Amino acid sequence: MNIPTTLKHKPVIVVENYENIDGRYAYDTDAKGLSLGLAQWNDRGKVEISAKVWRHTGGKWSRQSEELPLHRVLDLAILVCRTKLHFQDAYRYESLYDESNTVLDRVGLQGDAMTVQVCTDNEKIKEDIKLFSQALSDDGERIGERLSTLSRLLKEMGY
Repeated sequence: MNIPTTLKHKPVIVVENYENIDGRYAYDTDAKGLSLGLAQWNDRGKVEISAKVWRHTGGKWSRQSEELPLHRVLDLAILVCRTKLHFQDAYRYESLYDESNTVLDRVGLQGDAMTVQVCTDNEKIKEDIKLFSQALSDDGERIGERLSTLSRLLKEMGY
């Protein structure tokens, strides 16, 4: 099933077999493709690239398809990496985090910083962080494979 090219997001680079590699949902997902292309919110004279996850219900392309600017995709990758780093040593804390210092990191970006912290506003954080940790561990091989690939590509690019 080919990604549509007649909608507002204009695909340039595509992965049309994403359903075969969608993590734990591989071969049983509505996420059928990924694309990098021209963002649907582009104004005349201002072009932005976006990443899009294309969802298909079986009958039509879904309105739940997501489009993100590239910097947000990378910010999410940074968040995943920082989170994974935290959970490598989280076992040291009874609650899987330091309750007296819930900030995991301040990642400097664009003259400010993205604060990565445990969401203590979540009233069930003690339960949820254990479930999160277990799910992260269960998906460790899939995530690790992708992080290794990302690391290799970043090194090839000189980063």
